[in-house]
Amino acid sequence: MLTVYNCIVSAHDLRLVGLAAVICMLASFAAISLLHHVRRSTRMPQLVWLAVSATSTGFGIWATHFIAMLAFSPGMPTAYNIVLTALSLVVAISLTGTGLAVAVMADWRMGAWLGGAMVGGGIAAMHYTGMAAFEIQGRIEWDAGLVAASIVLGGLIGAFALPVGLRGAALKWKILGALLLTLAICSHHFTAMGAAAIVPDPTIELSAMALPSGSLAMAVALASLVIIALALTGVAIEMRSRRRTQLEFDRMQGLANAAVEGLLVCDGDVIVTVNNSFARLVGAPAEALTGVKLAQFFPDEDMRRKLIEQPNQSTEGELMHVDGSTTPAEMLLRPIDYGGRPHHVVAVRDLQARKRAEQHIRYLAHHDSLTGVPNRDTFNKALDHEIDAALRTGKRLAVVCLDLDRFKEVNDLFGHAAGDAALQTVAKKIAGVLGEGQMLARLSGDEFAVMMPNLSHPTMAGRLAEDILKVLRAEETEAGAPIGTSIGVAICPEDASDRHSLLSHADTALYRAKKEGRGTYRFFEAAMGAAVRDRRLLEHDLRNAIPRQELRLV
Repeated sequence: MLTVYNCIVSAHDLRLVGLAAVICMLASFAAISLLHHVRRSTRMPQLVWLAVSATSTGFGIWATHFIAMLAFSPGMPTAYNIVLTALSLVVAISLTGTGLAVAVMADWRMGAWLGGAMVGGGIAAMHYTGMAAFEIQGRIEWDAGLVAASIVLGGLIGAFALPVGLRGAALKWKILGALLLTLAICSHHFTAMGAAAIVPDPTIELSAMALPSGSLAMAVALASLVIIALALTGVAIEMRSRRRTQLEFDRMQGLANAAVEGLLVCDGDVIVTVNNSFARLVGAPAEALTGVKLAQFFPDEDMRRKLIEQPNQSTEGELMHVDGSTTPAEMLLRPIDYGGRPHHVVAVRDLQARKRAEQHIRYLAHHDSLTGVPNRDTFNKALDHEIDAALRTGKRLAVVCLDLDRFKEVNDLFGHAAGDAALQTVAKKIAGVLGEGQMLARLSGDEFAVMMPNLSHPTMAGRLAEDILKVLRAEETEAGAPIGTSIGVAICPEDASDRHSLLSHADTALYRAKKEGRGTYRFFEAAMGAAVRDRRLLEHDLRNAIPRQELRLV
């Protein structure tokens, strides 16, 4: 290392060394900026911009080398072989161009690293070709260790330069990549120069076709102008690209903010940007969400994996707010091109309103909308289940049917609103006296039914009927009219062992309670069924007697 230091300090004009570094930096920045433009281009334009980037890098390496050679003062006549000097420029452009192509166009995760290492190899090939073009009255003896070190330095730092420079479109990554590429070129050159030891030999003459230092300076000046022009082109493209990117970003952000659904763009599992709807959903400013991991708002790992593995298919899950609360949400992921690179956009829809509506629909399907108690379908299903259980276990089951006395008069005299209020009061009061496992349902109009499973003795059903009568006698309608009811009771399996018969028998007992004065309850008896059948048969015969002319006056 001391040899390299002595070579730079003692054998070089430091002003020209500084100029070489500046030219190298300009070329490197132009190359990195143009490479980003290569990524955004397609087909033929991509090849054109790749050639421009390779030219910038090649000229930068070549100019850095020969400006540093002009700064080198060995204290004896020097010249440069024209053919090898030109060849060194061709080598620099072609090899670095190959490395840049691999870095940008290879569909491989390590492509940028390999391309950077190939650029480092191009630096070494150009340098030693250029040194072969260097003529002096003496012999050059090489330190093999420093030669190897120069090649390793160029390749290793070059391997880091391109992945860093291409990591993102931000200016910091471009500058950092350009600095690393400059370091790769300069470290290789001066380490390689430190490996060269010149042994003077007056017998060696410079060739007649050799290019003198003055002419080389003009060639280097021309190359430097090309580099500066390419650097300015790169800067202009960069500024234009930034303006276009900003305009595109503003347009996309405006469209995204107009969407009702939450939208977020992700690079892998990191959020790049979100719209205002998503920011409102999670309860945080949109700017604060950039760079946040996706898992912070979608904690379910299985749901995130399903979202990525099944793009364009909606997935339901929990969306976590910044305060720790969660919201049911529907997510859909799609791949998009964002800023010239593949990203994912996730659409998020709040399902709270839909879940509430679905829950309300399920409730209405099983409950009476006026009183809130179970409806006929729910009662029938539960009764079938309990009858099966009672028959299987040998236990009793009671069905208590009731309807309100003179309810039609309440509607006719005081209006349907008063009737509805009376039904709601009845449902509330009866539900208040029921025990565990007992169910109240509204069957229709002013008809209600109560199911009493696990009945140990029929008297339990009688006590419940008395409680219902007692609690309803204390109530009045909104218009001040008392609420009266009649009740019929049927027991399973004594009275019936199926739902239809059990309800029919309870209804028959209810009819008997009404016939015997209302405001009371009756248990079903077999004789009731016969009386009801006889009465209904008589009604049927009388209804058909007149058209059949079966009646005569006596």
